[in-house]
Amino acid sequence: MSKTVDYYLAPQSPWTYLGHQRFVQIAKTAGATVRVLPMDLGKVFPISGGLPLGKRAPQRQAYRLVELTRFSQALNLPLNLHPKFFPVAGDPAAKLIIAVDMHHGADAALAITGAVLSAVWHEERDIADPATLAVLLSEHQLDAVCLMLSNAPEVQARYDSYTQSAMDAQVFGAPTYVIDGEMFWGQDRLDFVAEKLKG
Repeated sequence: MSKTVDYYLAPQSPWTYLGHQRFVQIAKTAGATVRVLPMDLGKVFPISGGLPLGKRAPQRQAYRLVELTRFSQALNLPLNLHPKFFPVAGDPAAKLIIAVDMHHGADAALAITGAVLSAVWHEERDIADPATLAVLLSEHQLDAVCLMLSNAPEVQARYDSYTQSAMDAQVFGAPTYVIDGEMFWGQDRLDFVAEKLKG
């Protein structure tokens, strides 16, 4: 029986970007079902001890840049350490991912998630701008109606539900992968995710 992975993500997270394509491939190889669950880190952080980047201690901010560089080089994934559009509001892109999931299904939601993450961390595009999101839909042959759908109350309700679900599952950062109630935080835990899915 195939396993299900709850994939809690934030569309503006560099760590989600660094792990996304590897995770998609791991899940595909394992024949796993993925539930794509964008969450609002602005609500998750305050109850879990997390801080927005700008409020973290200088030494933590500095080390983050070291680690991002290391992983970018090790994974051969291009990453701008200081993207033009960051910090950026994640809500519009998160709700677009949910709308695509509702309209096209999980595979398309994973595809648009990858596009959004790359837009921030590689392509210097503004994912808070509806015009950018419309172009990303077009580039991936996804229905333009998804942008309008992303503003619907039912999408907001799902976003709120996913955020609450993350908090209930004790999630405190992105990306987080939950399999059979076991949590794996961070793209550097993907080897363990792969092992869990094999098991």
